Amino acid sequence: MKKIIIYTDGGARGNPGPAAIGTIFCNEKGEIFKKCSEYLGENFTNNEAEYQAVIFALKKFKALFGKKLAALTEIELRSDSELLVKQLNGEYKILDPKIQPLFIAIWNLKMDFKKVKFKLISRTKNQEADRLVNEVLNEQVKIQPLNV
Repeated sequence: MKKIIIYTDGGARGNPGPAAIGTIFCNEKGEIFKKCSEYLGENFTNNEAEYQAVIFALKKFKALFGKKLAALTEIELRSDSELLVKQLNGEYKILDPKIQPLFIAIWNLKMDFKKVKFKLISRTKNQEADRLVNEVLNEQVKIQPLNV
């Protein structure tokens, strides 16, 4: 494995509110080989969910392929969150105290890989990851009874 492209998305309804993440793993040719999504819980902001998606993606790669292969792999992480990508690339400061530990977690996870690059993409190029997020949130709405 030389280069893996990972699309990530996170979203919260209500901001803060119930949140979920979606990740899509592709090979160098852009062929999808793994899709993952997860419900985060209540009271998350969109920005927290975006960061959680990156953390999840890097941890999931290591869980699937091991630390040895991770050390030989270049990751190109693609997201439609300008704030996330520009903060992770050092272009924006991190002012939110809730985001700081998430940034540090990603920074530490990066060390396990040969290289991790963060790339900003348009929402239209991240539709599949977004669909996974909304699928999880829609399912959660069905499970949760209405407080009437």
